[in-house]
Amino acid sequence: MRKTLLSLGLLALASTSVLAQTQAETSAPVTCGGDLRAFLEGVKVEAVARGVPAEDADRALAGASIDNKVLSRDRAQGVFKQTFTEFSKRTVSKARLDIGAQKMREYAEVFARAEQEFGVPAPVITAFWAMETDFGAVQGDFNTRNALVTLAHDCRRPEMFRPQLLAAIDMVKHGDLDPETTTGAWAGEIGQVQMLPEDIIAYGVDGDGDGHVNLKKSAPDAILTAARFIQSLGFKAGQPWIQEVIVPDQLPWEKTGLQPGMTAGDWFALGVKPRDGNTAHTSLESSLVLPQGRKGVAFLTYPNFNIYLEWNQSFIYTTSAAYFATRLAGAPPYQSGNPDPGLGDAEMKALQEKLQALGHDVGKIDGILGAGTRTALQKEQLKLGLPADGWATPEVLDAL
Repeated sequence: MRKTLLSLGLLALASTSVLAQTQAETSAPVTCGGDLRAFLEGVKVEAVARGVPAEDADRALAGASIDNKVLSRDRAQGVFKQTFTEFSKRTVSKARLDIGAQKMREYAEVFARAEQEFGVPAPVITAFWAMETDFGAVQGDFNTRNALVTLAHDCRRPEMFRPQLLAAIDMVKHGDLDPETTTGAWAGEIGQVQMLPEDIIAYGVDGDGDGHVNLKKSAPDAILTAARFIQSLGFKAGQPWIQEVIVPDQLPWEKTGLQPGMTAGDWFALGVKPRDGNTAHTSLESSLVLPQGRKGVAFLTYPNFNIYLEWNQSFIYTTSAAYFATRLAGAPPYQSGNPDPGLGDAEMKALQEKLQALGHDVGKIDGILGAGTRTALQKEQLKLGLPADGWATPEVLDAL
């Protein structure tokens, strides 16, 4: 959950979840590194202080080891350098749409319960289910306990992963995690919708009535737990999340992108037209996003789109997942338009360096057209008298 992925497999964590417990939340400093045995003893002491019986903590940590493959993944996380059309056409495939429709029929009663209790419709849950693990087919083969021990022991982000390790020990106590056999993603996510231990404890739902929350094997558990978690992120029942639109030739392009200040009605008044003709949500706050500039596909995003940004920080992933959900809900394929050619990896890095030299905070020079780079680019496009749509082209690079 809340990570990026490539094709049908799992990729690197881009987590913004409940996982991000800050060190400031506890009075004691987070310990990391050093002798593994001493580190594990410290974890045990903390777990026991939280109410875990010593024998359960011992069982959870017995035989724990550092997994160097986890460290390799953490140091070289996969990133999105594909365009929206490239990534979305690979991930929102006909096969996945067909399977998603079949899953919604197969678990219709469970999805109905999810919407009734948590306000989250089946297409939203099903799209995440598909994007995360191909409906449970690709859940990851890293030992979950060892992955969390490795990342908690490592001193790069212990404040993020030590709480997850302690939560995993709590799951062992309740019989919901086997320290020897439970596997998942390299960063500790478990199950068909890839959730971290703290999130499973906080939002887990026993959907099949067996007394346990088993996100690896139980589709009802995964569906209802995902629904409850999505609700916790702020999803509003009955509201849209994304809507494809057609844009006119002239707009205040500097107002586009994920920024506040406009409603859907404001955009409609400027000539933006929904492809489905639905203008019922004029009062909702809305952003006009142009994944590949003003000549490519265009979407209005609504407040419910924020749950996608909470799930994953990647703009390409979140937009694709939201679009996937609209397809499962009956929307047609988007009109890709005729976007201007973008930049290659080296050119994108050169653009970021130029923007940084001009005083903009674009974050890491990574060749990714992320939110920071797009915002900086819009400001420079406006200065140059170019349409400020945030799309990086050779023309913009030359102008800079």
